[in-house]
Amino acid sequence: MDEDSTDHRLDRHLRHLIESSGAGAKLPPTRALVSDFAASPLTVQRVVQRLVQEGLVETRPGSGTFVARPRVIARSDFSWQTTALGPARNGAATVGTSMSLTAPDAIAMHGGYPSEDLLPTRLVRSALTRAARGGAALDRPPVAGLSNLRAWFANEVRSGPGGRSSGVSGDDVIVVPGSQSALTSIFRALAQPGDAIVMESPSYWGAIAAAHQAGLVIVPVARGAAAPSAEALDDAFASSGARLFYAQPHFANPTGALWTLAETRAILAVARARNAFVIDDDWAHDFGIDADARPIIADDTDAHVVYLRSLTKSVSSSLRVGALIARGPALARIQVDRTVTDLYVSGMLQAAAVDVVTDPGWRSHLAQLRSQLRLRRDTLAGLVAGRLGGDTLTSLPKGGLNLWLRFDDRSDARDLAARCLAAGLAVAPGNDWFPTEPPGSFLRLNYSGARPERFEEAVAILEAARDPR
Repeated sequence: MDEDSTDHRLDRHLRHLIESSGAGAKLPPTRALVSDFAASPLTVQRVVQRLVQEGLVETRPGSGTFVARPRVIARSDFSWQTTALGPARNGAATVGTSMSLTAPDAIAMHGGYPSEDLLPTRLVRSALTRAARGGAALDRPPVAGLSNLRAWFANEVRSGPGGRSSGVSGDDVIVVPGSQSALTSIFRALAQPGDAIVMESPSYWGAIAAAHQAGLVIVPVARGAAAPSAEALDDAFASSGARLFYAQPHFANPTGALWTLAETRAILAVARARNAFVIDDDWAHDFGIDADARPIIADDTDAHVVYLRSLTKSVSSSLRVGALIARGPALARIQVDRTVTDLYVSGMLQAAAVDVVTDPGWRSHLAQLRSQLRLRRDTLAGLVAGRLGGDTLTSLPKGGLNLWLRFDDRSDARDLAARCLAAGLAVAPGNDWFPTEPPGSFLRLNYSGARPERFEEAVAILEAARDPR
């Protein structure tokens, strides 16, 4: 009680001195306060520290304690930028939930990247070490990319069923720093601001954002567990005058849907008839589970298909290397945009990438990855069906990294995601993947980002958030 009383008297005394003194005035030293109030040095330090935290005093080592100067709030006048910048093509909300950071202890099912245990970690570390010791660490690479890496990407297309008839070669390949940057270049190079672009709906949020950034008008065509109908695509081209169609034929993000060979040929027939480009974003090429990705450029001899493939997700998120394949004047236009935008991709990262994918261990890794993804997919899908109902899962994807869930149309996906996050589960609301208003309430769950041992806990949180008591 005596200590509390001393603390109170000392606190009141110092506050009175602060109020009656000007900013910068020096307060009595600790020794004097100990003597005047018969207080312990610890009590004095505690009171002074409390005043420091409140911003009333400041301590200067070797000089003493002083009344703090009023804090000057920095308030610059940025209002002029409102008029100067004009309308925004994209706002902060355009960046998908999958790119947001969460609490370290949250179960991460919102992201778009596999966890480290699904990556070829040993191959990547070894490849980066060798690349750092070689000439690629210092030399400027060719603008289009290292020839051996370009040849590898081209061979990946040619080695698939029917791929040789496409005539793709390394000369048709541009190495890019991931597919997101390449999408921006494709949209800018092949269309003008104000032009229309047809997109599957739902579709990858990053492509939606890139199209808006390029000033394009998105014309959505619906897709479910299969491709958009050729008739709907033809109508979209005819009504909008679009000459670009962005699609993910294999294990689409977010639905996991897969085009059949018949659907692919019907869509390419529409593109040929309309003199249009099909942009094939083969983002999940290495994530096949019950099927393999077959680039649709293999069925294209007249350069209607612009093909994208990235190694960022399957090799390492720090090794942002991918490929863009196009032919004819379109290739030249895209190369100009790539050169103006980035000049070239790091030669060291390219050297490391080709080292990884040509190592014998790469194929072994992909085989193990397929097994691990199947286990994760099936485990999570079983829990979703068991606790949330079989109709919640829209389909069991044959590849990719995600499950696409649908809930009661009266529920708000963003509110549901927020309740999950508050309970320790990060999920992505489906709104992010629709170019226009979503036709229902959806969530995307990534089964590659969290450890399988947390899946049951995650679905329990989702169930509780869906049915709050």
